[in-house]
Amino acid sequence: MTLSIRPATPADLPLIAQFIRGLAEYEKLAHEVRFDEAKLGETLFGPRPYAEVLIAEDDGAPVGFALFFHNFSTFEGRPGIYLEDLFVVPEARGKGVGKALLSRLAALAIERDCARLEWWVLDWNTPAIDFYRALGARSMNEWIVNCVDGDALRALAASA
Repeated sequence: MTLSIRPATPADLPLIAQFIRGLAEYEKLAHEVRFDEAKLGETLFGPRPYAEVLIAEDDGAPVGFALFFHNFSTFEGRPGIYLEDLFVVPEARGKGVGKALLSRLAALAIERDCARLEWWVLDWNTPAIDFYRALGARSMNEWIVNCVDGDALRALAASA
């Protein structure tokens, strides 16, 4: 395996969409995928990109991706990197692709003077949890994730 990690380009948009769908399928959340590919391209590669993507390739063939963006820690007074999606195609799992993507993200966090690298993992995904623990990740179980979306988001905005 000759693994390389590179930043995504606009030409990678169909591949990114494929990886997102593959991740959603793995997480049993394919029914939740509703992005418009053109809008995704605009938000990733338009005038104001909201996220970045790294592509992992084995001998030039794409085998995984990491989609991430910056967040901010007021306690640290510094930015962080939030990993939204990490996906490795089934046939490349166990070959170091996920670790290589996370290592590159950690290096980017250091290069960009970030305080930390964070992500969520589904509580049933034991293989991923074990993998992350082996890399030194720790759970932040004292925090409860909250989300407002759809009609609730519109209602909250309308109350402003």
